Amino acid sequence: MDFKKSNAPVSTITRDVRPIENATGNLYESVVILSRRANQISVEIKEELQKKLEEFASYTDNLEEVFENREQIEISRFYEGLPKPTALAIEDFLDNDVYWRKPEAEL
Repeated sequence: MDFKKSNAPVSTITRDVRPIENATGNLYESVVILSRRANQISVEIKEELQKKLEEFASYTDNLEEVFENREQIEISRFYEGLPKPTALAIEDFLDNDVYWRKPEAEL
């Protein structure tokens, strides 16, 4: 998923719960699906951020440390400006980009 190009809002907005409920027929089931997807997105973002910050990791003290810290700060600010994982999960869910199933219903 390319969360950098998402149309999800960066700030909190009020949503109508009916479209969320209609997707599964049960609002609480939809919220569980959304929370699990938000956790997946959060892990993806965290792993990507860690990989980018490891590129600048310095295990020795040197004079270039201030410059490296600026780059790390820029990367961190970019990720802080992204929409929150819950907003991304809601957009995915409403766009029918989330696959979910009921294992007990398949028995």
